[in-house]
Amino acid sequence: MTRYLVGIDNGSQSTKVSIFDERGTVVSRGRRPLRPNHTPRPGVVEHPDDDLWTSIGAACREAMASFDGDPGDIVAVGLCTIRFCRALLRADGTLAAPVLSWMDERVSRPYEHTDPAVARVTTSSGYITHRLTGEFRDTAANYQGAWPIDTDTWQWRGDTGGVPREMLFDLVMPGEVLGTVTASAAERTGLPAGLPVVATANDKAVEALGSGLREPGSLLLSLGTYIAGMTTGSRNVRDATGFWTNFGCVPGEYLYESGGIRRGMWTVSWLRELFGEEVARAAREAGLSPEEYLDDGASRVPAGSDGLMTVLDWLAPTEKPHRKGAFLGFDGRQGRFHLHRSVLEAIALTMVEHAEAMAAELGTEFSRVIVSGGGAEADVMMRIIADVFGLPASRTANNGAALGAAITAGVGLGLFPNADEAAATMVATPEVFTPNPDDHHLYTRLREIHRDITHHTDQIFHRSTTLFG
Repeated sequence: MTRYLVGIDNGSQSTKVSIFDERGTVVSRGRRPLRPNHTPRPGVVEHPDDDLWTSIGAACREAMASFDGDPGDIVAVGLCTIRFCRALLRADGTLAAPVLSWMDERVSRPYEHTDPAVARVTTSSGYITHRLTGEFRDTAANYQGAWPIDTDTWQWRGDTGGVPREMLFDLVMPGEVLGTVTASAAERTGLPAGLPVVATANDKAVEALGSGLREPGSLLLSLGTYIAGMTTGSRNVRDATGFWTNFGCVPGEYLYESGGIRRGMWTVSWLRELFGEEVARAAREAGLSPEEYLDDGASRVPAGSDGLMTVLDWLAPTEKPHRKGAFLGFDGRQGRFHLHRSVLEAIALTMVEHAEAMAAELGTEFSRVIVSGGGAEADVMMRIIADVFGLPASRTANNGAALGAAITAGVGLGLFPNADEAAATMVATPEVFTPNPDDHHLYTRLREIHRDITHHTDQIFHRSTTLFG
């Protein structure tokens, strides 16, 4: 009998639900976009109405509708939701207010009890757990930042920071059963009633597990709207300067996250849209999508983009609010493909600096790079990463968080003895890109120039903000 696992990946832009067999093969999937965030005033970013639960229900129904196996052979669902959200619930578990996005400035501060209608305070995963199971339980591994949690024990602190303990959910570890799908949730999602719902962790940790990140010598480069480098370990490292420590997807493990790039792959999309119809028309004539057309052209531009360099601060870091994005080094040789490649090179050149800063503080060295996210689908991006880092680079399937959720559920239900064996079985063997020695040598020299760019552009943009903001 083939057994199946459901992975729910509720991300920042959409909810994706995948059904996997025991070898990690996707047999069915569903996807629903989230509605645009509600931003009624500066600093407030909310998910409108009951959008998280609505999108999860729709994506589950779509996945179940195309599943041609026996629903009785589905053994568990792993739940992964957006991290750093805050949900305020009434006593019956319904929303007392819209869910606060991770971008809402209020989630960076401890909860203040000002609304008597609020009986519970939890994360997005706690809220969805209640909708699925009726239980007031949540994974400990999705609480960081302003939450009153002991990051050594993964339990609530004795001093809960002014939040009454009865307002907080009971915590369980990743891999533990949160509850079972209720009859009403089964009707809403199409999932079998009585199906165990298994706790996972925060979305980055779940993505790391689903990408096969299991040893400290590997670096996971997540190419999304926000780009970050990640690795794992067993130490709860505090007060690091080159990275920060988050809970991992396995009890007792931690996820270390490097500095990153805000609006990382967004910048690639922005540039493509800026090219507009001219590129779209050329792509159609070549029988390619605009993304494929630009990637193909960039692959034929020499390493270093003939001297064109990009500063990636299209969204300035909070500590340098005056920074802007920039292209430097035009001399008439460059065209659209140079611009595209230069952005990809800037991503790799920026992230290798962040990754090495993290490795130095951890006292480790990376021997390979795993690349996840939509940006990993382009061969030219993979080759640039391999050449800049000087390491073998492998890409994962673009379903890391859903697969990580399913893996955690499989371990929790005893289908696998541990996460290592589960990942070895369910994560596909990736294609590996090896570095070109000549291009790596060039990028090593270019790094010395690239890391100094902002020392010069900071002065210019600081002055220009007085004129243009």
